[in-house]
Amino acid sequence: MTAPEAHSDSDQAIADVEEQLGMLFGRARAVWKDSAAQIHPELQPVGYKLLSTIVRLGETNAFALTQLLETDKSVVSRQVRVLEDLGFVSSRADEKDGRARVLTPTPNAVSKVRAIRGAQQERLRELLRSQPVDDLHAFVNMLQLISGS
Repeated sequence: MTAPEAHSDSDQAIADVEEQLGMLFGRARAVWKDSAAQIHPELQPVGYKLLSTIVRLGETNAFALTQLLETDKSVVSRQVRVLEDLGFVSSRADEKDGRARVLTPTPNAVSKVRAIRGAQQERLRELLRSQPVDDLHAFVNMLQLISGS
C-alpha cells in the first residue's frame, strides 16, 4: 500500500468516526428529550441534563453547573428556577457565600432520575454485553482520547 492510499484509508476511517459521533450525539439529544418528558412534560432536555447532574452530585451550585456543562449562566438560572417550581430541586443559601445558592435534588427527583438512568444503563449493557472485553477497553480508550480525559 502506498503512502497516499494509507492516508486516504486513515482519512476515510476518521470521517466514519466523525459520522458515527454525530449520530451518537443526535441519539443523546433524543434520549435527553425523552428523559425530560418522563420526568415532567414541561421539562426541557437541558433541564434534564441539569437535574441529572444535580442528582449525581448530591448538591451543587449554579456556577458549578455552568462549568461542568459548559452552559451559559442565564440558561442554568432559568432551568434551575423551572426545576424548583416543579419541585425537583430545593435551594438554600450557601453558608460560605451568602450570595450563592446550594442546589439539592428532592427525593422525588432522585427517584425519577435513578429509574430513568437504570433503564438507560440496562439498555447499554444489553447492547455491549456481547462484545469482547478487549474491544470494550479499546472503546473506552478512544472515548477518553476524544473527550480529553
